[in-house]
Amino acid sequence: MNNPHGTIIQIGDILVSEDVVAEYFACDYPVCKGACCIVGDAGAPLDESELPGLEREYPVYSQEMQQAGRDAVQLNGFFEIDPEGDLVTPLVPGSGVCAFARFDQNGSCLCAIEKCGCTKPASCSLYPVRVKHFKGGGTALNLHRWDICKPAFEKGRRDGVRAYQFLKKPLTEAFGTEFYEALCAAADHIL
Repeated sequence: MNNPHGTIIQIGDILVSEDVVAEYFACDYPVCKGACCIVGDAGAPLDESELPGLEREYPVYSQEMQQAGRDAVQLNGFFEIDPEGDLVTPLVPGSGVCAFARFDQNGSCLCAIEKCGCTKPASCSLYPVRVKHFKGGGTALNLHRWDICKPAFEKGRRDGVRAYQFLKKPLTEAFGTEFYEALCAAADHIL
């Protein structure tokens, strides 16, 4: 029987879907203008371990946030619980805009946290890869497909850049150099 999810790559206790290495992806920011930070019914996924850093670094990056974002943090704190019960970044009430967003003079959305050199949530850096931690241990990395990122999938294909290649730095930061090298070796084998 064929696996509907394709080949699953196992590196230590991390399971990686084939799409992470096979699919083309490269953000096309001039086209999307940061839509992933302003469209949605919930904020970006957060790991509980990220909350102390968000709070500690808030005085540094809050000055780059829009006032509505600071108001949202004042009202809701540094996280919300989404409909699935997961921790996510807070949104500006009545919108899909991440509270940590800022806008430049052209109306493009940027991350206030990143602008200040602080550590933004891993889920933002790793997008379109989503991380799932299993209760019994282990982790899964899956490729998320969102229609607003269609230009990024097209740009990746045009430029010959696969998702795992585009995400080399955040994947290495999150899982280590050995993991990334093993992922590259698996990609060479699969592709």
